[in-house]
Amino acid sequence: MPLDKSILEKFEAVVESQLARIADMKAQDGFIDYAKLDKLIIGVCGGDGIGPMITGMAQHALEVLLADKVKAGKVEFRVIDGLTIERRAELGCAIPPDVMEELKQCHVILKGPTTTPRKGDPWPNVESANVAMRKALDLFANMRPVKVPELGIDWTFFRENTEGGYAVGSQGVQIGDDLFIDFTVATAQGCDRIARLAFDYARKTGKNRVSCVTKANIIKTTDGKFLETCQNIAKEYPEVEFDDWYIDIMTAKLLDDKRRRDFKVMVLPNLYGDIITDEAAELQGGVGTAGSANIGKRYAMFEAIHGSAPRMVQEGRAQYADPSSVLRAAVMLLEHIGEVALANKLDRALDICMFEEKKVVVNGRATGATAQEFTDYVLDTIQTL
Repeated sequence: MPLDKSILEKFEAVVESQLARIADMKAQDGFIDYAKLDKLIIGVCGGDGIGPMITGMAQHALEVLLADKVKAGKVEFRVIDGLTIERRAELGCAIPPDVMEELKQCHVILKGPTTTPRKGDPWPNVESANVAMRKALDLFANMRPVKVPELGIDWTFFRENTEGGYAVGSQGVQIGDDLFIDFTVATAQGCDRIARLAFDYARKTGKNRVSCVTKANIIKTTDGKFLETCQNIAKEYPEVEFDDWYIDIMTAKLLDDKRRRDFKVMVLPNLYGDIITDEAAELQGGVGTAGSANIGKRYAMFEAIHGSAPRMVQEGRAQYADPSSVLRAAVMLLEHIGEVALANKLDRALDICMFEEKKVVVNGRATGATAQEFTDYVLDTIQTL
């Protein structure tokens, strides 16, 4: 079958878009200094399903903890509506333009989960709102901590957020009825900045082991570049131990009690990071307990790693959703803006409420606590610290 010229044109467009992105990365300045802002603007974007419920709980906790800064005019919260699947489907876009403009007026964003349509769903094939936001705001690093004290686990994952299989995931091509091709992307700049962020974190926190996770023995070009970059940057951090693993064996080693305690900081391409952090979160109590940070030089976005749970809403159980994931994301938000003492208090209170006392337990149903009751428990616990 002769190759349709439009297929080559589509591939050319993908290459050109990535070359333009590289030019943008090369032109970027350094990270924003929040201490120099007259006012820090925190956007709160509830998303879909249980998102508005649990994100509202995290907003409430942040408003309590930052009350003095809000009163002094140093911090402002802005609620941003309109990121629902219904509106996105109506407009046929991942993020409505007015929502994107509001997001760009903020410095940091607290975001609820959003629905991503899949093949066979009643919604049109709009791009993931998460992927679109990460690309539009250049949130290149997805930082996901997982902590299980009784198992000796204290991991921090740095997942590259803007490249890999997700970079042009909606731009694959179908050739006839038999051939389907998607693209995976790596750039020198993208690999360099995620690796440096992971090594800088290891140096600053004393978590002095970085493990690079790829499938570079098979995916030789893109994964090979990612691994080579980490190997080269490791030489600049002699005090940080470095090793590398293939993704398949790493998924096994996270379950190996003899080995998993040794891991500290892991840096991964996009797809592998998405999968393995869900596995890691399950050891902590499930994806409902895990938050994540999406960090760029100008913007940062903090969210849960789980989905929007539309069934809970359909069954009238949204008020029983577990807010601990977004509360953990709020911890990272506080750390990111320099409120380390407040972040430590919230983090410690969550440890007490989730792992130690367990006086108020959320199970997603009326037999357990509501999101509000659990959040109040956490805030009351902070007062005792």
